[in-house]
Amino acid sequence: MTIPATFNEFLGNSTAVEHLRTAIAAGRLPHSLILAGPSGAGKYTLALMLAMSVECERQPRDLWSNGQSLASFCGVCHNCTRIATAADLDEQVTAAVAAREDLRETDKKETRVLIQPHPDVLIIPPDPPQLLIKLGQVRTLIQRAQYLPSEAPRKIFILTAASFMKEAANSLLKVLEEPPDYAHLIILAENPGELLPTIRSRCATVRLGALPVEEIEMLLADNRPDVPAKQRTLIARLAQGAAGKALGFDLATYVAARTDALLLIRNASAEPDHTALFKMTETYRAGAEGQQKTTALLRALSLLLEDLLLLDSGTPELLRNTDIRPELDRLSAALSFHWIEQASRGLDQVYTGMRRNLLRNLSLDAFATSLTR
Repeated sequence: MTIPATFNEFLGNSTAVEHLRTAIAAGRLPHSLILAGPSGAGKYTLALMLAMSVECERQPRDLWSNGQSLASFCGVCHNCTRIATAADLDEQVTAAVAAREDLRETDKKETRVLIQPHPDVLIIPPDPPQLLIKLGQVRTLIQRAQYLPSEAPRKIFILTAASFMKEAANSLLKVLEEPPDYAHLIILAENPGELLPTIRSRCATVRLGALPVEEIEMLLADNRPDVPAKQRTLIARLAQGAAGKALGFDLATYVAARTDALLLIRNASAEPDHTALFKMTETYRAGAEGQQKTTALLRALSLLLEDLLLLDSGTPELLRNTDIRPELDRLSAALSFHWIEQASRGLDQVYTGMRRNLLRNLSLDAFATSLTR
């Protein structure tokens, strides 16, 4: 992943981006900001671009149509290039986790995953394996926020998720209540409702909306011409309006996960076959591969349940899994709205179990066996 060379290359949400650039140019960027939007909408990329605009040594400016000044970045100065090295967050987190594994056992427990591409820019991702932002990470943020910037005009802290341990969320309030004049906190959230109301009330919120399906299809046609037209349409719907997700969408992996998700649902709509069910969930037992498979399965299951709700509510034109419409029609006729609602709640509990590092296959088994009509 690379950072776009200019803000004009950032896909979608031009109005929201221009307002943020105007605020930076005027020196009015909020000290505490929530960037909200679906996965793949570009929240992390935009956060880095905003950081580069704030810290850029050259401070270039563009003019809006009404004459207002828009902040930008050069992309080549020492500050910009260092911040841009954090563009591939997954790669950075993997390297940080590997470095932690090389430590002594006593040190591992005290070491939290932090990404620092620049002395005045700190990126805080959810800490594996629970994938929550933890107290130690927030304490580091608070400690570093007490010191003036060393090489750039401002200090910037980017928290890449809204999933906090309770103690970490409460501690974050301390710096949100009285943020230093030279510091900016940017929280990225797929669902701002995960955050404490007291955190949300102390932050300005900018939402990145979903792009229309037609716009995503055009984007795929330009950037992934190898993908057949029918698959482009399907990917555009499955990406849920997120340009970044669409461009990197692995349809084969999704279809494989969806096949297992359909087995879970079919098992509830007909006579249960627990032998086939447990044989499938056994493949999700452990390891990094198992975690990736489980995440893909849960996402596919979530989209299928949403499609069943859309059919139940009489809005089939909004379906995402359009290639299996007959199967969805059959399942919709066999399953009640109450069942779909209960399944959605059960899915949330599986996500919670993953964060607590429960055995994945046991969580899936418990979820699957609870799906009785």
